Amino acid sequence: MFYLILCLLLIFTAWTGVAKAAVDRLEILERHLVAEGAAFGASGAYEKIRGRAWFALDPHAAANAAIADLVLAPRDVRGLVTFGAEFLMLRPAEPARGNGTLLYEINNRGNIAILAQLDAAPGGNDPSTAADFGNAFLLQQGFTLLWSAWTWDVIADVQEKRLIFEPPIATLSGNPITGEVAYELLVDRPAKIAEFTGIQGAAYGFAEDGVRDAVLTVRERPEGPRRVIPRADWAFVPAPDGGVPRQLALEGKFEPGHLYELSYRARDPYVVAAGLAGIRDLLAFLRGHSFEGAPAPARTLIFGISQSGRVIQTMLLRGMHVDEAGRPVFDAAFVHVAGAGKGGFDYRFAMPTRHFSVVQDHGYATDYFPFTTTTERDPVTSIEASLLDKARQLAAIPKLFFVNNSTEYWNRSASLIHTDPMGQNDLPPDTRARIYLLAGAQHYSGQQRDRGIYANCVNPMNHYRAMRALLLALDRWVRDGSEPPPSTYPRIADGTLVTVAAYKAAFPRIPGLTLPESNLRPPRLDFGPRFAAERIADFVPPRPGKPLETLVPRPDADGNDEGGVSLPEILVPVGTRTGFNTRTEEAGFPWATARWDGSFIPFARTDAERRRMGDPRPSLEARYRGRADYEQKVSAAAQRVVALGFLREEEVSNLVAEAGSFYDRVVAHDPADRSCRYLFPK
Repeated sequence: MFYLILCLLLIFTAWTGVAKAAVDRLEILERHLVAEGAAFGASGAYEKIRGRAWFALDPHAAANAAIADLVLAPRDVRGLVTFGAEFLMLRPAEPARGNGTLLYEINNRGNIAILAQLDAAPGGNDPSTAADFGNAFLLQQGFTLLWSAWTWDVIADVQEKRLIFEPPIATLSGNPITGEVAYELLVDRPAKIAEFTGIQGAAYGFAEDGVRDAVLTVRERPEGPRRVIPRADWAFVPAPDGGVPRQLALEGKFEPGHLYELSYRARDPYVVAAGLAGIRDLLAFLRGHSFEGAPAPARTLIFGISQSGRVIQTMLLRGMHVDEAGRPVFDAAFVHVAGAGKGGFDYRFAMPTRHFSVVQDHGYATDYFPFTTTTERDPVTSIEASLLDKARQLAAIPKLFFVNNSTEYWNRSASLIHTDPMGQNDLPPDTRARIYLLAGAQHYSGQQRDRGIYANCVNPMNHYRAMRALLLALDRWVRDGSEPPPSTYPRIADGTLVTVAAYKAAFPRIPGLTLPESNLRPPRLDFGPRFAAERIADFVPPRPGKPLETLVPRPDADGNDEGGVSLPEILVPVGTRTGFNTRTEEAGFPWATARWDGSFIPFARTDAERRRMGDPRPSLEARYRGRADYEQKVSAAAQRVVALGFLREEEVSNLVAEAGSFYDRVVAHDPADRSCRYLFPK
C-alpha cells in the first residue's frame, strides 16, 4: 500500500510540475565549441548546444486559452497536449564570462536572422566557424543566444537546417477537421508553373482526393472582381517529396500584373499557436533552472525581425508572454520592422508565412486592431483597446522597443502603432515602450546589384549599426534602469507624419522617378462570426471593410524622410533614400510599392549635370569640396548621432571610411549607366 501511495504521489508531483513549467525535458543532441575554441574578446570561447525541448500543455489552463484548438489536440495519459521543438543555443563556454543576458531570437521562417544583420555574418542556420559569426558583435558582448522551432509552414531543407516545428493536429474526437483555405500568388514574369505557398511555404493537406472542389481565380487589382479559371485549364504539380503539392500548372501561362487565388477544402488544421507556447515555455524553464552547468540568466530579452517581430506583438496581445503560473518569460522585447502587424499565428488553418502587403496576401489576418500600447478607439467598430490590455491585466508589461524603417510606413502600416485608426491624431506610447523610426532605411539593407523587377536601384543604407546601439540600450534599461534614447518618430502634430498625397506634393520632382500610388491602407477584414471568439474563419477569403488610415514620414527638400532617427547617411546625404521602390511594367503592378525594398537616387555630380538632367536637388559639387570635406562632415554628424545614443563610438571610424568609399563610387558613376553595382564595394 505504501509503495502504491508513493507511486501515485510521484505521478501527481510530475503532473503538477509539468502543468506549471510546461517543459517535460530538454534533450541534448549536439554540444561542442565553435570557431575551434577561439576567444571572442572578454567573453572567451563559445559553445553550441543543439537539442530538443519536450513540452506538455494543460489545455484548460487560463494561460493557454489563447491557443486556438488546443482543447481539440491529442492528449497523453495525464490529459496534457505534448509536442517537441528543436532548439539551438550559443553561449560562453565559461558562463561566468557572459553578460548574464539570454537573447532569444524568434527565427524568421525557420532561419536565423540576427547574426546576418547585427553581426554582418554570411547567414545560415548552423553557425560553427569564425567566419559564420561575422564581426562577432553579439558574442563579444557576452550574450547567450537562443533559437527554437515555432512555425510549421516552411519547407524543411537538410542543407539549410531550418528550425521547423511540427505542431499537434486538431481533431473532433479523433475525426478529421476540414475547412476552407485560400492562397494568393503572383508571378513577376510569364510562367507555366507557379508556386502558391508563399515564401519557402508549405500547404495544408486536401480534404478529398483529386481536390475536385479546388477553385482558381484571377483579378487585376487586389480590390478587383475575381474571375474563375476553368478547372480543366490548370492542375496541381506533384511535389518531389510526395507530399502536399506546392505548385500549379496553367494552360497558357501565369502572367505578371494578375493576382491569382487558389482555394480548396483542407483537412487536419495544426494547433499553430502551440509554437508560440513553446517559445514561452522554453524561456520560462530557462529563467527558473540552471542548464548544463550554467545558472539561470539574470535577464531575458526577446528579439524579432519582420515576421518574428509580429510574433512578439501577437504574444503580447494574447498574453502569451507569461507562463502557465502567470510569470513573465522575458524582461524586454526588441520588435524590429514589424510595422503594426500581428499575423497568422493563432487561428484555425493559420499560415504564419503569409502577411498582408500592398499587392498580395490580402486574405490573411495581419493588420488588425488594436495597434497602440495605450488605449485607442476605432470609430468604425466603436471598440476601445490597446496592444497591452492583456499584459496590464496580468500586471506583466515588459520594456519594449518598436523599431521600424521607412519601408514599414509604406508597406507595413507602421504609423498605426502611434496614431488613431483614422490617421488623425497622435497617440503617445506607454511609458515602458519606445518607438523609433530609422529614417531612410529599407526593410533590410539592400544588396541587389541590378534593378530586376524594380524601377529604381535598391537602398543599401546600413541601419544595423543603429540596431546594435539600440540593443545594448535595451539591455542596459533592463540591467540597471539606464534610460534609453527617447522615442523618435514622425508625428501628425509637428507635420512630419503626412498623407501620401502630402508626401507627393512635398517630394522633389526627380526626373524619371515615379512615386507609388499609395502606401498600405489595410481594410478591416471580416472573417465571420466565429473568428474573434473561436479563432475559426467562416469567410474565406474574408470580406473587406473600411480601410485603416495610414501615414508616411514627410520628405525634406532632398526627398529624405523627416521626423525619425537621422543617421549620418541622411544628415550628410549623397542622394535620396526612400522607403519605397516601385515595380516595373514588365513585372506587373507598376503603381504599387515593392514589398521590402526602398530606392537610392544619387544627386547629380556637378551643377552642369544637374541642370542638364533637370534635377531640383543641389549637386554633390555644390554640397561638398571633395571626399575629405564629405568625410569630415560625416564624422561630425556621426558624433551627434553617438551623443543621441543611436550609434556606438567604436563604429564611427568604419562608418566614415565606408561613407567616403561610397561617395567616391557615386562620383565615378555615370548616370546613363542603369546598373546598381556601383552601390557596393567590388
